[in-house]
Amino acid sequence: MIASHLLAYYFTELHHDHVQRVSMLQQPGYQRLHENRTIIELKLRRELVWLSVIKHKFALVLFAETGDFLALDLGGTNFRVLLVRVSSNGKQKVEMENQIYAIPENIMRGSGTELFDHIAECLANFLEKLGIKDKKLPLGFTFSFPCQQTKLDESFLVSWTKGFKASGVEGRDVVGLLRKAIKKRGDFDIDIVAVINDTVGTMMTCGYDDHHCEIGLIVGTGTNACYMEEMRHLELVDGDEGRMCVNMEWGAFGDDGALDDIRTEFDREIDAGSLNPGKQLFEKMISGMYMGELVRLILVKMAKDGLLFQGHTTPDLLTTGHFQTSFVSAIENKKSSEGLLRAEQVLRGLGLDSSPEDCVAVQRVCQIVSTRAAHLCAAALAAVLRQIRDNKRLRTTVGVDGSVYKNHPQFARRLNKMVRLLVPDCDVRFLRSEDGSGKGAAMVTAVAYRLAKQHAERQRILDSLRLDRDQLLEVKRRMEEEMKRGLAEKAHTTAAVKMLPTFVRATPDGTERGDFLALDLGGTNFRVLLVRVRSGKRRSVEMHNKIYTIPQDITQGTGEELFDHIVHCIADFLEYMGMKGASLPLGFTFSFPCHQTRLDQGILIKWTKGFKASGCEGEDVATLLKDAIHRSEEFELDVVAVVNDTVGTMMTCGYEDPQCEVGLIVGTGTNACYMEEMSNVELVDGDEGRMCVNMEWGAFGDRGELDDVCTEFDRAVDDQSTYPGKQRYEKMISGMYLGEIVRNVLLDFTAKGLLFRGKLSERLKTRGIFETKFLSQIESDRLALRQVRSILQHLGLTSSTCDDSILVKEVCSVVSKRAAQLCGAGLAAVVDKIRLNRDLEKLSITVGVDGTLYKLHPHFASIMRETLRDLAPDCEVTLVQSEDGSGKGAALITAVACRLRDARK
Repeated sequence: MIASHLLAYYFTELHHDHVQRVSMLQQPGYQRLHENRTIIELKLRRELVWLSVIKHKFALVLFAETGDFLALDLGGTNFRVLLVRVSSNGKQKVEMENQIYAIPENIMRGSGTELFDHIAECLANFLEKLGIKDKKLPLGFTFSFPCQQTKLDESFLVSWTKGFKASGVEGRDVVGLLRKAIKKRGDFDIDIVAVINDTVGTMMTCGYDDHHCEIGLIVGTGTNACYMEEMRHLELVDGDEGRMCVNMEWGAFGDDGALDDIRTEFDREIDAGSLNPGKQLFEKMISGMYMGELVRLILVKMAKDGLLFQGHTTPDLLTTGHFQTSFVSAIENKKSSEGLLRAEQVLRGLGLDSSPEDCVAVQRVCQIVSTRAAHLCAAALAAVLRQIRDNKRLRTTVGVDGSVYKNHPQFARRLNKMVRLLVPDCDVRFLRSEDGSGKGAAMVTAVAYRLAKQHAERQRILDSLRLDRDQLLEVKRRMEEEMKRGLAEKAHTTAAVKMLPTFVRATPDGTERGDFLALDLGGTNFRVLLVRVRSGKRRSVEMHNKIYTIPQDITQGTGEELFDHIVHCIADFLEYMGMKGASLPLGFTFSFPCHQTRLDQGILIKWTKGFKASGCEGEDVATLLKDAIHRSEEFELDVVAVVNDTVGTMMTCGYEDPQCEVGLIVGTGTNACYMEEMSNVELVDGDEGRMCVNMEWGAFGDRGELDDVCTEFDRAVDDQSTYPGKQRYEKMISGMYLGEIVRNVLLDFTAKGLLFRGKLSERLKTRGIFETKFLSQIESDRLALRQVRSILQHLGLTSSTCDDSILVKEVCSVVSKRAAQLCGAGLAAVVDKIRLNRDLEKLSITVGVDGTLYKLHPHFASIMRETLRDLAPDCEVTLVQSEDGSGKGAALITAVACRLRDARK
């Protein structure tokens, strides 16, 4: 009768309605949680902030690992050091040796230096004992406290739990503190590869045996859980494909008041007397550190109210910590009679004279407290299971560790049963970790160690494509030297950068007027334009154009076929404009290296950009065009000017900005031009005024100037090109080649097992299949990694992973950044030469820029601008993007030439 009265009292305190094994979910507070699971899920998800960088399910990548690995498992008053030997002789085998060490209470609550010195000392003892102190082994550090991780080997302690209070550690990187303690000793060295939470270690340990294990749960001194979350839900981490293990730190659930309606006066009293009041409230209702104390407080309350022990208490019963959680497990023995006997022994040890009814009541109090803990744990676990469920019956395994789960005779059964009641549509298996989280830490370390070596190898390869400031300054210096060689009459023939005079010496003065045709040829597409120039107050340029293609067989055929095709397109355009048979002045933008002795002549030096039409090199392209016009007998044109596209771009932008004296193209190919002092142009008579010089800088490097920054990938691209050994600078910068450089890097990575799991698609082996436009798409800040993956799938890489996508994006970024930096270094040489030519301390100048790579790549322009500013600090350069292309510039040059010709007449 007394026992029933006591239990009724206690159940009232805990909001229970029944005595016999009442489900916690029948409480008003828990009924709300049961009916509206979304609430608890949302509240729990707010705690999903501590990230462990384990991106793939452990079991899928484990079987490549062999070797010896250390593990350090720190999460309570005792910690373990382990040596884990992983071997593979057709079948994976794991052997472990371990030693348990104690952490005295004065160290737990002393300084962080003392704590980590103690850990280092124990680690040294373990290594010496096994005779491996002279070896530098990789180590995985299980650190079972709330930490913020940004990478696998760095973890900042957010707050101590489980009774720890070592000063100077919160907010610090615990890996750094351990490394410092080891370095201070100086008698051994280790490579700390990974730091993980014990829940993650438990999940990995159990995942070794059960590949369905994707949840880790600890119910011991403290409590916590982790699980595999979809990357698309993790806003704190880049990437939206695959999954990542999330360390929930669910012990802090309720710190925001979410559990206030089910916390009792006993919970509040425990919290108030703890080392961290107001923190870890969920943990304080569940874990082994507090369960015994919760029972003690209830017993004290009941005794003082005269409901137990005839109203008597003892100093031991009133002393915090004297009713241990192990007593709860012993009193709840599966055999009730043995549990009652144990209750009597425990009470006697506390100096209490207990009756049989007192023992029954104490046993029931223990049952209720532990049942509440199990059911709370089940409710939270149900929320996790619902979070990962994919609208179907979920089959998953929960890896579990912890003294309460393992040692309490009823806890596991109650937890398992309640989880199944709460999520009946999930097929849940609970797998107890027999090897602790240390084995998991070692296994993560084994995987991480291999991945770290692979990462280092990838970075070593990519580093060959990265340029430092000194290298860029040297590129600038060498470009300046080649410019001088190209301008000099004696050195011109051997110079790589030809510095070709264009005979463009004047810019529009506003009096030009008339209709002009322009032909813009620089790639497989070309434009025919009609440009109407109007002078006076309302001076304007009106343009009409049409784009035509040149089939590849014509670019590789004969010169006659090429120019006949061009003339056919011009005739089509004139008919399209209703001007069939008209005779107009024409400016010919011809974007290939030409030697000019006058404005209306251009002798092709060599084809570039994949063109190989025979019978053109060494010939005047203006004459070839005129001959084709005569063959057609459809119209007559007056070819007034042959212009390079860079010159056309400069003139187009110069029409709006008189300070524009440099033209730059970064598209299929790359080139630059600028206004040079006539006194420096030794190939042309006269030393007054200026002339635009077509640099043809794509050939920079053909004399070996870039050999020290060229990589094996550049050499592979060059070897497979139409003109090996030529246009080396262009092949490192322009749109025709960047995709091919990336493709060669990806081939190398894959062959070395560093990408796509070593599996190569046949399509990726195809030269030119990785188009440069893919770089612009992949590097777009707006592009999600799943879209990167769709590009890879287009290339036949159907099994590529999120990590593959990230690496491909990095390769693209490195290759395009180098291209932009090299272009910036060349442009720095140009503007600095103009400044020195004019003997200026500071130069203000505008560069007109055109080209698909410059216009479409999301980062090329900004990187080039930054490099230019760094390497030419005395030049204030404005980059103006040409919106009308170089064809308008060719027409304007033609208009100026016609004006000057008419003036001479």
